[in-house]
Amino acid sequence: LLSFLPERSNLAGVRHILLVLSGKGGVGKSTISTELALSLRHSGKKVGILDVDLCGPSIPRMFRVQDNDVHQCDSGWVPVFVDQDKSISLMSIGFLLEKPDDAVVWRGPKKNALIKQFVADVAWGDLDFLIVDTPPGTSDEHISAVEALRPYKPLGAILVTTPQAVSVGDVRRELTFCKKTGLRVLGIVENMSGFVCPHCSECTNIFSKGGGEELAKHAGVPFLGCVPLDPQLSQSLEEGRDFIQEFPKSSAFPALAHIAQQILDGTSQRSS
Repeated sequence: LLSFLPERSNLAGVRHILLVLSGKGGVGKSTISTELALSLRHSGKKVGILDVDLCGPSIPRMFRVQDNDVHQCDSGWVPVFVDQDKSISLMSIGFLLEKPDDAVVWRGPKKNALIKQFVADVAWGDLDFLIVDTPPGTSDEHISAVEALRPYKPLGAILVTTPQAVSVGDVRRELTFCKKTGLRVLGIVENMSGFVCPHCSECTNIFSKGGGEELAKHAGVPFLGCVPLDPQLSQSLEEGRDFIQEFPKSSAFPALAHIAQQILDGTSQRSS
């Protein structure tokens, strides 16, 4: 019994755990995780992001803290804080690599052990939300993350897709994964949903349209919204800037704010 005590205490102050999943790479899970964290921060919440994408840890770069180091304290690793207020904290394998170009060439058991360590040994303190950014697919790492988090009763998963049928098909498999592992689906986000021209504001559907919404309807899960392709969003992620604060007039802003609001509404309903 005593061996479980430190594990309990590190996540004891975390109120809600969200997993961001898809069935494939390149749909923007890290983008959605980052912008959701920033939106929740602007609603006055304290947020942590656990980046379990071990082979492509992009979260540190998106917050411009990729050169920071992780320190030890009595209860484990201290996450990296993005701001003076300590309102967003991060943990990623990106902080543990000696050189930014190092590749993580590990077999499954070593990856799984690190994920368990990330869940048990990070001293998050008090958080309103912990967002878990996962790797592509429904691999070993997903099963490890879900199993390690299960005792802490995660709120559920947000599934990210792009509109075209190929992507939606892969995300459909992720829905099956959630069903099999007993993970509640909070909803589906359709990312890269049309490109809004910065000059004439016309929306062009580069990757077709509506696949995410159709999948949500078909699966009987909430559809959280469409996030358009937006050069200002890409620019803010590349430069590690706060998109929510700096680009309120951008076309992606209302979509991202609406997704965060639905998550907040869902948590207040569950706790009331």
